[in-house]
Amino acid sequence: MDRARLVTARLTPVQRGFALFALALGGFGIGVTEFATMGFLPEIASDLLPGFAASPDTVIAKAGWLITAYALGVVVGAPTFAVLAARMSQTKLAFLLLGLFILGTIASVCMPTFGSLAVARFVAALPHGAYFGVASLLAARIMGPGMQGRGIALALSGLTVANVVGVPIATWIGQVAGWRWAYVLVAVIFTATLLLCLAFLPRYPGNPERSALLELSALRNYRLWIMIGVGAIGFGGFFAVYSYIAEVTTRSTGLPETAVPWVLAGLGLGMTIGNLAGGWASDKDLTRTIVFGFTSFIAVLVAYALLASTPAGLIVTTFLLGVTSSVLMPSIQSRLIRVSGEAALFGAAVNHAAFNVGNSLGAWLGGLAIAGGFGYLAPGWVGVVLGCIGMVLALSGIAVERRDKARDRDTVGITIPR
Repeated sequence: MDRARLVTARLTPVQRGFALFALALGGFGIGVTEFATMGFLPEIASDLLPGFAASPDTVIAKAGWLITAYALGVVVGAPTFAVLAARMSQTKLAFLLLGLFILGTIASVCMPTFGSLAVARFVAALPHGAYFGVASLLAARIMGPGMQGRGIALALSGLTVANVVGVPIATWIGQVAGWRWAYVLVAVIFTATLLLCLAFLPRYPGNPERSALLELSALRNYRLWIMIGVGAIGFGGFFAVYSYIAEVTTRSTGLPETAVPWVLAGLGLGMTIGNLAGGWASDKDLTRTIVFGFTSFIAVLVAYALLASTPAGLIVTTFLLGVTSSVLMPSIQSRLIRVSGEAALFGAAVNHAAFNVGNSLGAWLGGLAIAGGFGYLAPGWVGVVLGCIGMVLALSGIAVERRDKARDRDTVGITIPR
């Protein structure tokens, strides 16, 4: 038995439970810091940007650059940490990333201008993808063999639960007490996570045989690039809608501002259900999960664009959007890890970089649709287009993998003449 398996075997049930809870709590903090910003985006816009009273639509669209800045931070940080930490203990890497989360979030609280806040959000996002990558791998190790999909789902569960509890609370705090206090809450969550991880996370050893070049070798794999495109473009459809959900609730549907946290909670509940279902389904049949996930995801985006102008339509479609989008999250990550081969940390981390390219792309295109005068529901149609492209890429990746497997079988059966 190697040292890593020995470390896992020695864990008591209590240690396992607290270690998994700590990893999920980190995801909870990430969910709050990433998604709550979208809920109190109007408050940040009115506080830090001029011209809000005269042209709120234009100013809110400009404030969407905070979402883009965070997404770009994830894109830069995820592969960077995965490469630089190739030999590092995954446990120590988790500690380092949580410390950076705390520093970046405190900086977000203190920044006095919109530009400096955008920089702070970029810095706060740098550990995001690498944390989810290493947390997914640690959770799978702690849970045992054959549980990769469920381990990923557990690591992501904090992210989805955040949308049920943390994001609505942080949104409410941002609206009532000020957006800076919402980031104070996030800093407290990350501090608690770091303390729990220090106490309960098993100390897995690093791998001295790994190197930055070995991690980067995954980039030569075209299957990896196809799946990066699936996450970056396909999942952009979710963020095209999510980025402006507060404005749809109050300006298109006509609900009061106090309804925004409840809409976000319903979406988060859907995400929690979809994530758990997606993790279980991915361990059973990864390909079918991806195909079903995209088909239902696109159908819900169409329903949202058509029906979300009414309160009932908004609540139902956002809940279903949460379910269908989150079925895709563990399945896409499982496939990225699989096609990454030995560079599992790189694949797991770059998945979240891809998702946040989608975050940036979706928020940008959705903002263009709103600023162009097409209305706050127009991002739903943007999401449909992005989701369809993502599905085509996913089907292409599946076809390529089947072709390569068939070619390998044929090659093995060839007898080379003497």
